[in-house]
Amino acid sequence: MFDDPFDVLAALFAIAAFLVAIKASNQVTELRRRLSSLEAMLQAQRPIQPPPMPLPEQVLTTTTAEAAPPPLAPEAEQASPPPLLTDPVTPPPLETSPDDIAPPPMPAAEPGFEERLGTRWVVWIGGLALALGGFFMVRYSIEAGLVGPGVRVFLGGLFALALLGAGEWTRRKESISSMAALPIANIPAILTAAGTAVAFATIYAAYALYGFLVPATAFVLLGLVALGTLAAALLHGPALAGLGVVGAFVTPALVSSGKPDYWALYIYLAIVTAASFGLSRIRLWRWLAVTTIVFAVLWIFPGLDVGELQVAPHAFHVIAGFVLAALLVVCGFMFGPTIGDGDIEPVSSSSLGAYLFGTMLIVLSSAHADLALIAFTLLVAATLLVAWRAPAATGALGAAAATVFIVFAEWAVRANPDMLVLPGGPLPGVGPAAIDSAVTLHLVMAAIFAAGFGIAGFLAQGRSNSAIIPVVWSAAAVATPIAILVALYARIAHLDRSIPFAVLAVLLAAAFGAATEALTRRESRPGVAISTALFATGTLGALALALTFALEKGWLTIALALMSLGTAWISMQRPIPFLRWLAAAFAAIVTARIGYDPRIVGTDVGTTPIFNWLLWGYGLPALSFWAASHFLHRRGDDAPLRMVEAAAILFTALLAFMEIRHLATGGRMTSPPSLLEFALQVCVTLAMAIGLERLRLRSHSVVHNVGAVILTVIAGLVSVFGLLILENPLLWSRTDVGGLVFNLLLLGYALPAVLMLLLSYAVVGERGRTYANTIASGALVFALAYVTLEIRRFYHGPILLHGETTGAEQYTYSIGWLGFGVVLLGVGIFVNSERARLASAAVIALTILKAFVIDMSTLTGVYRALSFMCLGIVLVAIGWLYQRILFRRQVTPPPAPQTSA
Repeated sequence: MFDDPFDVLAALFAIAAFLVAIKASNQVTELRRRLSSLEAMLQAQRPIQPPPMPLPEQVLTTTTAEAAPPPLAPEAEQASPPPLLTDPVTPPPLETSPDDIAPPPMPAAEPGFEERLGTRWVVWIGGLALALGGFFMVRYSIEAGLVGPGVRVFLGGLFALALLGAGEWTRRKESISSMAALPIANIPAILTAAGTAVAFATIYAAYALYGFLVPATAFVLLGLVALGTLAAALLHGPALAGLGVVGAFVTPALVSSGKPDYWALYIYLAIVTAASFGLSRIRLWRWLAVTTIVFAVLWIFPGLDVGELQVAPHAFHVIAGFVLAALLVVCGFMFGPTIGDGDIEPVSSSSLGAYLFGTMLIVLSSAHADLALIAFTLLVAATLLVAWRAPAATGALGAAAATVFIVFAEWAVRANPDMLVLPGGPLPGVGPAAIDSAVTLHLVMAAIFAAGFGIAGFLAQGRSNSAIIPVVWSAAAVATPIAILVALYARIAHLDRSIPFAVLAVLLAAAFGAATEALTRRESRPGVAISTALFATGTLGALALALTFALEKGWLTIALALMSLGTAWISMQRPIPFLRWLAAAFAAIVTARIGYDPRIVGTDVGTTPIFNWLLWGYGLPALSFWAASHFLHRRGDDAPLRMVEAAAILFTALLAFMEIRHLATGGRMTSPPSLLEFALQVCVTLAMAIGLERLRLRSHSVVHNVGAVILTVIAGLVSVFGLLILENPLLWSRTDVGGLVFNLLLLGYALPAVLMLLLSYAVVGERGRTYANTIASGALVFALAYVTLEIRRFYHGPILLHGETTGAEQYTYSIGWLGFGVVLLGVGIFVNSERARLASAAVIALTILKAFVIDMSTLTGVYRALSFMCLGIVLVAIGWLYQRILFRRQVTPPPAPQTSA
């Protein structure tokens, strides 16, 4: 019997199921023991109520009546003084004996090693030994040849019946005995579990080893044993329930035939599922219901791999399981367990979602067969009905919406030859044609799903006292129609312009807008405010889709950016944190979109400078994000606001960079960079950095702060590597710099120097001294570079690399640098700027170094003399200025001699 590897696997599986079942029983009984102990402790700790004591007024009245004298005559009564008020007499305390008050019982001590060994482990091992004993007896009879196969099977059956009888007998003896059974060592349940395990093995051996039973008979007998085990679990507890459900679902895998009969399989599984759900409902075992659902869904997969899928039996399997789960598992619906109002129960929702998942697999595996689509539609509609009647299953709405989207999305991307188009967007090579049956059925399904989710989601508002339930309904009502519309647009219009789909999107937006307006006028109920915001967001989303369907593809980016703006505006009217995150999510989606294609519309950017598609593709989102950040900033500074602010800065910078590139390359966006492009990028980046430095002083935004630093760093890198190295016309670039004064040198070196100087003054006192001085040093370098390059342009023309450097040119460099230093000194003296004077000193020092290193060796004749003469005169003049103006000292006259009187 055990020579076959599959038989060994089956025996091991049975043993494992046996142990799992015993473990489940142990956990349940242990919980019962703890609950009983807690109840006993609470009962013992209740105080003993003493007999009712008389009130103080009653005690006073009684005492006064006993001590009062005989009544007086009327005259004496009138002359007698009023009685004195005395303190109420306190009765003596009741005498109680120690025997009258029972001390609370001590909590039960944890069982020791010996108790565990004698009450738990011995019983468990004994049950397992009984089951293995039956297996080994059959194996021994086979190896020794003592009895024939028929006798072996017969003896195995007798042993199984004996174990089952012993289990029932011990159960009845415990029930009529005055001795309480140990809950941690359920001997009747263990004996019955061992008997069912031997019964499984005996029937399987009669079928698989000796051929005594045909597959149908073996299947029926094994199923009856499994069902009997589930029935016995009502009496013996969860151990048999676990063993029975595992055995029932494993039976079809043990008994196989050459031609699988899915109808017989799924009818059997429906019976097993009904029995298991019924048992879990009676005993309230959630784990049993979950285990049954998992096994039932797993049995869908074997039939999906066959060449031609049998849709009808598979559809019957999921529909039957769904109906049984709705009747017996879903809390608050039909025969399901009760639950508090407004609670979403995980098992109730996941049970329906599991069968929806199975139906979706059948639809996808059958290539959207008509019968599979009909079954899927019925289950989705049934989910809406069950969730409407039982709030505990509201979580299944998310599963229903997700499966609907997956089905339509898979149908949209499936490469079928019957892909059709609407007149608004023809597919190349395929003209408009009559809609076939497959498309018609999907359109009918789409209409049913969109109307069902939308109408039910709107009508569900205000029905529950829970806040989460109406939100789930509204989320499904908004997301499902939009997802279906997008899938149909991708499948039918092939993501091209389509006026019919734009009209549908506008109608959907109108429906969502009407729902928003209606919910706004309702009284405040839990969750309605969030639902109103969701419907308003759906309105914006549908309008954005209408623009996308009616216009070019690039408008999708603009539409999503406008959705971010609209959501931010709605968040002001409805201060819900979810809307702020939704606005940030739209900004993130648009940012990811430009990462996919920075040109937004591919090569169709246009050739007109500035006024091209880049202006709309980047400018409108930038304006939307700036406006959205303004709205969000009114409600506080948080992560969604910072995300939108970052998107606004990013799109503004990208708009400038892309437009500069388009202008510099004549619309050829893949061309190499040039001096003009680098010059414009540096100027625009510095201007934006100055603007952000001013803006952050008012907004105190960390995003504006970081953004200004990042733009400054970018401008510095482009300035150094782009203007001073890669495209420097004095080194190796043969760029035509243009005219004598108004040329690229003015744009690439003079203007950046001015902007760097302004930026350095903008950060003075707000950032570190080193940061401001570094930017000011860059301004000095670029100003000196402009003077040098402009002198070069005067001697060599538009191409600065042409010709040799003459003595007059070298002398002009020295005069120009010296004059520039003097101008800086004059500015420093005039505005009393120490920074300008230090810059002047640096330039003059560089001029002195040039005179002694370059001019002395290269200049000859009069130019050398003039160079040093001018340098000397200027240095003397500078010294005089410092002595007489900047650091002028007052000479104090000597004190007059004192004269004696």
